[in-house]
Amino acid sequence: MEAPKLKTGERLDDLQRNGFQIIQNPEKFCFGMDAVLLSAFASAGKGARVLDLGTGTGIIPILMAAKTQAKELVGLEIQEESADMAMRSVMLNDIADRVRIVCGDIKEADKIFEPASFDVVTTNPPYMIMGHGLRNPEGPKAIARHEVLCDLDDVLRAAKIMLHPGGKFYMVHRPFRLSEIFVAMTKHRLEPKRVRFVHPYADKEPSMVLIEGLRDGKPRLSVEPPLIIYKEDGKYTDEVAETYGF
Repeated sequence: MEAPKLKTGERLDDLQRNGFQIIQNPEKFCFGMDAVLLSAFASAGKGARVLDLGTGTGIIPILMAAKTQAKELVGLEIQEESADMAMRSVMLNDIADRVRIVCGDIKEADKIFEPASFDVVTTNPPYMIMGHGLRNPEGPKAIARHEVLCDLDDVLRAAKIMLHPGGKFYMVHRPFRLSEIFVAMTKHRLEPKRVRFVHPYADKEPSMVLIEGLRDGKPRLSVEPPLIIYKEDGKYTDEVAETYGF
């Protein structure tokens, strides 16, 4: 396929999956390991409808298109520039028959999509509470990292409304907010079912947590073995290298 015409500051990155590539602008925001880990932690059955809240440049729907047999993967993104890059990446990878990008606000998801119409909702939301070290609240990186345009409650409310009863919710976040996350998930009827902590090294505290919830599920939480990113010599562990393609 003919390479797309990149705009000023953009680059084309190889995703190491199915020959897929993604358009990004490092001056704005690029996806991190958290998005890749979430795309692998999440599951979607054959024929499933998946919604990614705050999709950025579309990394999670694109990676899940490579690893699942989901029928439709929709990415919702409020920043027009990011949504445009995501749309062009979808066209580049020739997956427009399965992946769709919508430019819109998470807080208005119930006006954009039919409620209870998705089997799976994924999200890699802003981790930081508004004001924590924030210098430019209007910048794309600030919007991606800080709760500027939406907060945790907004994300969970949208996920609850979009999922049908029994639908699955997947999120990656920071462990320091875990108690708040569990309280908010329960409030929005997204029962925490599975968690996995991600550690940079075996002897270091976790830097991320992967969470699975179930819409209207019954209480019972499973804690999976920790995922370790690096060996002592700084190389990726075998699981990260083999399972996640790093």
